[in-house]
Amino acid sequence: MILEYKPFRLFKLNKYISFAVIFLSIVTILWLYGLLNFLSMIPERITNKNPNSDAIVVLTGGSDRLKKGLQLLTKKKAKKLFISGVYRGNDVRRLLQVQQHNPTEVLCCISLGYAATSTMGNAKETVDWIKKNGFNSIILVTANYHMPRSLMLFRHIMPKIQIIPHPVFPTQFELAHWWARPRTASLIISEYIKYTIAPTRWWFERLWTNSKYWTDTK
Repeated sequence: MILEYKPFRLFKLNKYISFAVIFLSIVTILWLYGLLNFLSMIPERITNKNPNSDAIVVLTGGSDRLKKGLQLLTKKKAKKLFISGVYRGNDVRRLLQVQQHNPTEVLCCISLGYAATSTMGNAKETVDWIKKNGFNSIILVTANYHMPRSLMLFRHIMPKIQIIPHPVFPTQFELAHWWARPRTASLIISEYIKYTIAPTRWWFERLWTNSKYWTDTK
């Protein structure tokens, strides 16, 4: 009995190990495929060099973003500029001084949002501001590595608003040979993980809403 029992246990153990290896291999291949697809979404250049819209929306997180937003506003590419995710205590004059920008040129046309602490928060804060002003289109300004996730979240929150992406290109983010640059690789993988998590969360939220609806109507 003992001689027959041990080989049987080893066979079952090897079977489970083989299944686990195959499963992990498939998951890894799918994850890498998704990562390569995500990399193709990161813009390497500005496709629309002459955008025009109702408003410009800048997501805080880098000085180049605000600089680009102010340039677009000064060139009258939109009526208003909304800066989302501003730290409490900052005001328009202070931000313009940091950018060494003349406040009298654009002071009347800039609004600040203080509520957002995440990209989803940026989207929710922005859509409230858009509804308040009756706008139908925006130019979205953020870093190129942040643009795929930002576009996905903004389009989910405001599907009827036209969104024109206008990326900026941080000098520390080097897309070419990204795998050999730890800082760039870390940013890409972090953004990719967040990009894949968002739709899953929406699915669970929809499932929870539907289950709650059926529970309440019983």
